[in-house]
Amino acid sequence: MSKIKPGKNNSSKEVIVKKAAALFRQKGYKAASMRELAETLNIEAPSLYNHIGSKSELLQDICLKVADTFTANLVNIEKMQGSIIGKIEAIIRFHIKMMLENFDEVFVANHEWKHLQEPFFTDFLNQRRNYEKRLMTLIERGIQKKELEKNNSYIVVLTILSAVRGLEFRQRHKKNISAKILEDTMVNQLLNGIVK
Repeated sequence: MSKIKPGKNNSSKEVIVKKAAALFRQKGYKAASMRELAETLNIEAPSLYNHIGSKSELLQDICLKVADTFTANLVNIEKMQGSIIGKIEAIIRFHIKMMLENFDEVFVANHEWKHLQEPFFTDFLNQRRNYEKRLMTLIERGIQKKELEKNNSYIVVLTILSAVRGLEFRQRHKKNISAKILEDTMVNQLLNGIVK
């Protein structure tokens, strides 16, 4: 067995968290073991605890990092000058890029967050609800400014988030579509629909 090799821009802990996300996605948080994680890292299981406190700490790190990343992006977009449509497009593109570039982490945050321990469970849930409310507020502002058609803001947000989350199917079926074409087509469909 060897030591964990940090990446060019990653610490040993970040390498562990990335591998844990892949394992939690493949097996589910409950079924994944620290022994299996150590094997994927090619180290002894006790060596993991030199870098992390527990399996639950790994889940916290994954879920809260994803939530913080989405929130930070939304805060930046809210501060941007420009149209509401431009802001919504930027949000959709960011969600798509996160799904394509950080799939394991986003998948775990979407599916395994229910295993978080308190107070992290409540913190994550509150952050997620607040994010959705802020998106609905943005949609409502777009409707008031007559940039968007009058629709139920909750349903619009649900549609956008569900559509992007549908990229999970792409991971299973591995269609040969470039990330650029995928992103542009999804943005166009979500903003303009599919009716000619």
